[in-house]
Amino acid sequence: MFLTTKTTSQITGCTLRQLQYWREQGLVVPEVDATGKGRSVFYTRENLVVLMVMQKLLSGGLDYSQACAGLEALKERDPHFTDSNIQSRYLLSHDDDHTMVIMDFEINNIEQCLKKGCAVIPIWLDEIHSSLTEKLDQVSSQEIDHQEIRQKAQQMESEATTRKNRIDQILSALGWNIVDYTPDLDSSQLVNHGVREYPLTTGRADYVLFVNGLLVGIIEAKKILIEPLSALEQAKRYSKGAFEGIGNWEGYRVPFLYSSNGQLIYFLDVREKFNLAREISSFHTPNGLAELLKRKVSFSFEWLENNPIEQNEHLRPYQVEAIASIEKAIAEGRRELLVAMATGTGKTFMIVSSIYRLLVSKRVKRVLFLVDRRALAAQAVRAFASFSTPNGKKFDQEYEVYSQQFQQEDFGEEDKFNSKVLPNKYLTDPSEVHTFVYVSTIQRMKLNLFGNANNHVILNDSEESERFLDKFKKTEKSENVIVTDDSGDCEFEDGVEQLPIPIHAFDLIISDECHRGYTASENGYWRRVLDHFDAIKIGLTATPAIHTLNLFKEVVFRYSTEQAIADGYLVDYEQVNINSEVTINGAFLREGEMVTRVDQETGENFYDQLEDEREFNATDIERKITVPDRTRKIIQEIAKYAEQHEQETGRFPKILIFACNDLEHTSHANQVVSICKEVFNRGDDFVQKITGKVDRPLQKIREFRNRPKPAIAVTVDLLTTGIDIPAIEFVVFMRFVKSRILWVQMLGRGTRLCKDIDKTHFKVFDCFNGSLVEYFADTTDFRFVPPRQQAMPLSQLVGNIIYDVDRERHLDMLNRRLHRVDRSIATEAREQLDLYLNGASNKGLARTFQDLFDEQPEEALSLLQDQEFIDFLEDYPRRRATFLIAEEVEDTVTSEVVVQGQKPEDYLTAFYRFVEENSEQIEALQILRQRPQDWGVEALEELRSKLKEHRFTEDNLQRAYKLVHQKALADIISLIRSAFDHSYPVYTAEERVERAIASVTDGKQFTDEQLEWLGYIKQHLIQNLSIDLDDFEYAPIFELHGGKIKAQQVFFQDLQDLVKILNHQIAL
Repeated sequence: MFLTTKTTSQITGCTLRQLQYWREQGLVVPEVDATGKGRSVFYTRENLVVLMVMQKLLSGGLDYSQACAGLEALKERDPHFTDSNIQSRYLLSHDDDHTMVIMDFEINNIEQCLKKGCAVIPIWLDEIHSSLTEKLDQVSSQEIDHQEIRQKAQQMESEATTRKNRIDQILSALGWNIVDYTPDLDSSQLVNHGVREYPLTTGRADYVLFVNGLLVGIIEAKKILIEPLSALEQAKRYSKGAFEGIGNWEGYRVPFLYSSNGQLIYFLDVREKFNLAREISSFHTPNGLAELLKRKVSFSFEWLENNPIEQNEHLRPYQVEAIASIEKAIAEGRRELLVAMATGTGKTFMIVSSIYRLLVSKRVKRVLFLVDRRALAAQAVRAFASFSTPNGKKFDQEYEVYSQQFQQEDFGEEDKFNSKVLPNKYLTDPSEVHTFVYVSTIQRMKLNLFGNANNHVILNDSEESERFLDKFKKTEKSENVIVTDDSGDCEFEDGVEQLPIPIHAFDLIISDECHRGYTASENGYWRRVLDHFDAIKIGLTATPAIHTLNLFKEVVFRYSTEQAIADGYLVDYEQVNINSEVTINGAFLREGEMVTRVDQETGENFYDQLEDEREFNATDIERKITVPDRTRKIIQEIAKYAEQHEQETGRFPKILIFACNDLEHTSHANQVVSICKEVFNRGDDFVQKITGKVDRPLQKIREFRNRPKPAIAVTVDLLTTGIDIPAIEFVVFMRFVKSRILWVQMLGRGTRLCKDIDKTHFKVFDCFNGSLVEYFADTTDFRFVPPRQQAMPLSQLVGNIIYDVDRERHLDMLNRRLHRVDRSIATEAREQLDLYLNGASNKGLARTFQDLFDEQPEEALSLLQDQEFIDFLEDYPRRRATFLIAEEVEDTVTSEVVVQGQKPEDYLTAFYRFVEENSEQIEALQILRQRPQDWGVEALEELRSKLKEHRFTEDNLQRAYKLVHQKALADIISLIRSAFDHSYPVYTAEERVERAIASVTDGKQFTDEQLEWLGYIKQHLIQNLSIDLDDFEYAPIFELHGGKIKAQQVFFQDLQDLVKILNHQIAL
């Protein structure tokens, strides 16, 4: 099988430039068809394996030369690694001299490498081959089965045919009038014309483009089998020889150059030195080129340079840096950018600020703001409406902000409900007089561009998803459904029409939460929508992954959660492990035990007594069986922490619970809500479910964010991304998560600061005995999350078997499908199997068919060509699934608090060890241990900074000490000194300061005014544990009472001695 360059790029994730460069370097040697004027390149499966290994090495952090060395080491170790039957697993590391070495993927080898400090990159060939096989299955049957026929037809297609049947039609559809060149052609009369075979001094151009009498573009055409990128060189030559051109840009006289084979189109704007050739989805319209011609990019950059970002005083330093990085990248001609900022650090405010600057500078005029949820769209509209410009107005008072249709209930009472719906003309006929922002879901834009064809449902290969799909097919809205996940959540887009939207409709596209491409299908339509437009594209995410890098090429700015916590812009979490026997070991039902069976289709309940004992493993919980006692005891355990929190703070914590699913009749979310209402017993509105199935979910989210009730929200996926609810203090994971991206997003619901409640941290409840947090403990910023692939259609699978396309593998796939039929076919329908395969009702369909194929392959192939049999396999009567409620199973649930991934006592032990090991390296520790008289502000700042670098914050240390020793708010000096001497008494900050003040005042006489000022000093010391003379100048409490001058008057010039004595006493 041979694959084109474009298909190879889609399968491997390699860019076209990468493929060209690696081809030139000899990294891969594809097949080349050199017939005709050009050449065509086709890749084999073996080539694709090499490319996927290279991508793996590069994504592991190696540079190109290191990756090449690693590839050579793999070839030397396993010369046949590209063979599809290879199942080996290796790891790549390096020797002491940095020579790349390949080793077997074994624990001992990994430990040895890590002990040496050597990086380790796993190369699992079995997974690479499996992934490649699945991706090749996604290539259409025409692409595979009729490849040779298509290639022959394309080889016979001349360049003239390509022009006539492909390029002419594309240009005509975009409003270009295509004419042939004649000697008497008056170019001044050509308004929106494409002229074929136009003579220039350096040769005849295949097409030249005229707008309003001006020669603005040149197209070089190639036949379909020739990759057109290199043909741009001819267009460049023609541009330099076009003396009737409209300017001179370092020798180029025509600004807009194209090359195309009717399928691929490349474009280059030669006016800016940083511009590079890029692939575009179509040609520009005449109006698009006219507008592009008028735009003066240099003036825009001049405005951006002359107007500092810092003029917006509301921007935090890292947000200023992010905007500067975006503007610098755009100035350098980069058009795909990725900004990675931790959840809760203000990505939306930052990007709205950036958009405003780009609009004012006129670098862009039309902005598309893409999200993947209506809730996020409503939130974005609010963000634009609330943004204050330097002119004292709101953003939407200076620039139009459009969106899809919302309801009043989607916004809060405090929000100005002024959502405007974008006129279709703004999309189909973009004008330079229009300047606006359009907020849209990616799903809606996909329908606008490509229509209802290939609408998809994103499901995993589980029984729950199959049930949902069966019901979804019966709904009236099925043709408009866009996305659903394995939880049962779904969203619909109504009244969306397909529109002829040109590629220049937007100058800038913001893809918010662009990590949300968990599946091959999602990734595919995100890419199709983004690729359609010739625009600057900026992706925003907290969790960049490989597929986001493929879409946006380069991370131009990164601000991590760890850094944000260290800088004080986010809060850290305290871990609580909920230990459940059922969660870990599953459920065992004894013979004779009573259970409730739930008909998963109708919801009917009936009671049954088990005739035989049955065992369910942990993965079956909430899929095949639920144990209400488990859910109840977990909620009761959480309630203990909530009540303790309420006693300590005077407020009940906002709690967000992630349930397993919200499926019809067996909804885990419903069960959690019901039990929470019983356990907390604070009214029906105190606990609410917020999923895509509730009435007015956006209103529910708003109420959870802004009102005291509900205090507890139960969701599955709807609140995982982008929804800002700063008051959340408990995040509960009753759902196991395997996606790193999803995990970070879910965790991010609790990291936001909330000054209204003086929030210092939040609690994470791991209801899987701590295994969930541990699972993600060592994840890095970039970890490949393979998209879930959609199953191959049965008709294609059968066709591949009939026509002997990789028959053995496809027979194995069919066998698995037939086993699924055996497991799920209704009892009363089993006898129908004998109509097609004698004995199948008893022996099983899969086994009977396999025996038939082994003994009589021709008859088996004939059966596969029986359309009635295939129809039966696709729509056979299914056994009604039942879901068990184990009413009599009891669970044992306990919990424990974890600090920074460790038990509190282990965390303190690690802290004590850190203090001992660094007592000679950190001067502040030396001062506390040996020179307390030198204690001061600088020493305290150094101490806090060094501890924070190693994740020993005062908040975490105090919480750990309190949990272990039941001593509240031990101050940092006590914790340090007790590490040196375990007998040292532990004080709170207030106790330490009172002790120091007493040492100064005991036995001495002070005036009333001096005692009053000692009270001010005491308040300052309790908060800061050190003081210097500058504090009297700038600290608010001193400044309020006269500052440093007044203090010196009160203490008769003895102020410096007093400060020194107090610091010394504080450190003792």
